[in-house]
Amino acid sequence: MLPRLQNDHKHIAVLLNLLKGKYKKLADGEAINFALVRDVVEYMQGYAEHSHHPLEDIVYEYYLERFARQDSAQRLSHEHQKLVDASSALASTLNLILNDIVVAKEKLVEELKAYVTMQEQHLQFEEENVFPLLAKTMTDEDWQKVADMCSERLVEDPLFTDGDDVVFEELRHYIQSVDPTSLN
Repeated sequence: MLPRLQNDHKHIAVLLNLLKGKYKKLADGEAINFALVRDVVEYMQGYAEHSHHPLEDIVYEYYLERFARQDSAQRLSHEHQKLVDASSALASTLNLILNDIVVAKEKLVEELKAYVTMQEQHLQFEEENVFPLLAKTMTDEDWQKVADMCSERLVEDPLFTDGDDVVFEELRHYIQSVDPTSLN
């Protein structure tokens, strides 16, 4: 389970770098593909927020109940909720743009930048604090119990797997054209 979460983080980082490049281009006055940016946000909403983050919450709550006996799970779930709110706001702005409603370029640049920064800080917190704690403390038996608890939430990654999901086909092709190894 931990390797899966770590692999998800690697994939999310690829997408955050893509968004970073897009908001920098936009800030410099260059045109960007708004539909592609929306696809990244929709992926984050559909996979990261509805599969990846709930799995992390289950794993960490299990850890706290079994090993820590403290209420520090609040930070993780609070950050996950802030990310949901930020992606929802960003998706709304992108949908306005894609529906030909004028939105100040600076507003989108700031929303994208804030979203990427929030995501990167969240990944860093988990990778530096949460994941090492889980790796050090949890046994194979603990991981099996967590996997059983997570089985209903486990979904196939619609972008970074070899499935026949065509929802993110344009995004998949774009990522492959920029960095073919990033989909591995």
